[in-house]
Amino acid sequence: MRRGVYLLEEVEFHPMNSRRPLEYLRWLTAYKQEDDRLAEGAHELTEGLSIRSRDIDLVGAFYAVGISGHPQFKVVTLWDCHGGWDGGWRQMLEIYDDVQKNLFLSDIDDLRHGAFSRPLGAAPGSPSIAGLLDEGYAAPLYLFESARVRPGAALDYLAAVREERAPVLAEHGHRLVGAYEVQFCDTEAVTLWGTDIDAHLGLQRARDAALGMDDETEPDHRLLSWRKQAREYLEGDWRETLLSPYPGSKLAPG
Repeated sequence: MRRGVYLLEEVEFHPMNSRRPLEYLRWLTAYKQEDDRLAEGAHELTEGLSIRSRDIDLVGAFYAVGISGHPQFKVVTLWDCHGGWDGGWRQMLEIYDDVQKNLFLSDIDDLRHGAFSRPLGAAPGSPSIAGLLDEGYAAPLYLFESARVRPGAALDYLAAVREERAPVLAEHGHRLVGAYEVQFCDTEAVTLWGTDIDAHLGLQRARDAALGMDDETEPDHRLLSWRKQAREYLEGDWRETLLSPYPGSKLAPG
């Protein structure tokens, strides 16, 4: 069983033009839906569109909910490299083997202001995105966490997330979709959770109640205990923000 390899990309759009992220999401999802019809392993570099391959699978395309802490406007995408390092990841690397003019994405010039990509390795026990899709799983809202951990502590942190945090969040309507060690660095971990608005609001209120700031709902003190436990692994910023799946992407409800 090979380790799952994924790519997470955060794309920003400036100046404040709300049509640009929509144009990008429309273009990207339509382009990758065409790729789903390709044969397994078939891939090519095409001018203006970059690589065409079903093994570099756009499993999630999300519009970032700016009120939860993202810069406005932002798109987050999650790609599954089928076959791991020797599969979709290798195909992505091959486009840099000789920097030719068809490497450059002319079809989306001037849409994106900037993009930040992170290669992810699935931690032990992380759900398989392909398995979730086979199950038909999709959520109307996702919780995206990036955590700056002590050097070398990413897998330990993610093990604690799986064993301690995931069961608690499951009781509050959050399902662990992915737990990832960011590759080519040793100081960052990423988690992704599926949820909905009611579960999100209930979780916030349960934490407020545990802090003594909401006497109209049931407190869950385990939420506070987790934050103390998490600090054993963290060394810098920790942030959770919300993502709304774009219709037509695989992790969006049909």
